[in-house]
Amino acid sequence: MYQTVCMTINGQPREISVDIRESLAELLRRLGYTSVKQGCQAGECGACTVLLDGHAITSCLYPAVWAEGKSVLTVEGLRGANGELHPVQQAFIDEAAVQCGFCTPGLIMTAVEIVGRGIPYSRQELRQLISGHLCRCTGYENILNAIEKALQTYGG
Repeated sequence: MYQTVCMTINGQPREISVDIRESLAELLRRLGYTSVKQGCQAGECGACTVLLDGHAITSCLYPAVWAEGKSVLTVEGLRGANGELHPVQQAFIDEAAVQCGFCTPGLIMTAVEIVGRGIPYSRQELRQLISGHLCRCTGYENILNAIEKALQTYGG
């Protein structure tokens, strides 16, 4: 069974026919948003994280039909008007917080929410805030450094 869903994706209003069993991650991948990774498909790895009305969610567990009337932001929507990187993306580059890159888009989206709050979190609090993300390549230190840099420069 299909349902028409109206949502905004990366600032663009969309009207989309959605299989009622389709997750938001599946829909976004079908629409070509390749930053949304389908890792575990069980909400454990964080690779599919997007912002839904400004809040980080694991889109593999979120039915696409629930996005009716909502705003979805993926990494593709972070780029500035002239193609410049979002400050969080730049901090990830500056702090060498990227290795294989599979977990990176989800971590960036969570970091965008964190930085957007404008709260000066401690390193331990940041560890807890990103605990829904699995990264097999790093010890998370450079990721935490990047989030701290973005917070100091642009957030709290």
